[in-house]
Amino acid sequence: MGVSTASPEKGIHVVTVDFPPVNALPVRGWYELADAVRVAGRDPEVRCVVLAAAGRGFNAGVDIKELQRDRGHTALIGANRGCYEAFAAVYECEVPVVAAVGGFCLGGGIGLVGNADAIVASDDAVFGLPELDRGALGAATHLARLVPQHLMRALYYTSRTATAQELHTHGSVWKVVPRAELAAAALELAREIARKDGTLIRLAKAAINGIDPVDVRRSYRFEQGFTFEANLSGVADRVRDTFAASGTEEADR
Repeated sequence: MGVSTASPEKGIHVVTVDFPPVNALPVRGWYELADAVRVAGRDPEVRCVVLAAAGRGFNAGVDIKELQRDRGHTALIGANRGCYEAFAAVYECEVPVVAAVGGFCLGGGIGLVGNADAIVASDDAVFGLPELDRGALGAATHLARLVPQHLMRALYYTSRTATAQELHTHGSVWKVVPRAELAAAALELAREIARKDGTLIRLAKAAINGIDPVDVRRSYRFEQGFTFEANLSGVADRVRDTFAASGTEEADR
């Protein structure tokens, strides 16, 4: 359990997240993920990183139970900072990052894939930000990188999800495959990227990040201020407690 790494082929590094039962990451998990991605990107032998997950789904966001156990703000601040670091690590990774998404990709998962360079998804994958049902805000910055502006707003306000095929139609998902073929499909794309010259692919990543129209770090940090405001006002705890009392799993939304 936790974050593991592997190098299945020359030039490719795989970072796998495994926090049962639904990959809702605790504070330490976000930092572990950030560290693993940064280390991989700094390795001069690596030309592409694959971000994967074990278990039922790719990511269910932050560990709400961890937040509920802390009636102060330590866990919230830790989750905010941990997510910020993990999202930034993916975006700033010195080589392209391919996200292999199976099952649910919710909350913080959107922050990860929205900052990745390419997404390969299984045909059962769904993407969404159920933040308003969780007493939280954030990651609209990253959802806006996956779908058009008005769809992003509708998905955000309703807490509904979009399928992998829908995102493929919008051009944000590279390929949709059966769940059993997900790992192979992600490696196939990573392999094609890794064939490029190592120095040139790093220059390409830096150049593409440099022409982004939105500063994702600054934009997401702005959103996080409203998340903290919601917690200070008490509305976040009220909504979060209602959600927890419903007995609904993170991944069922």
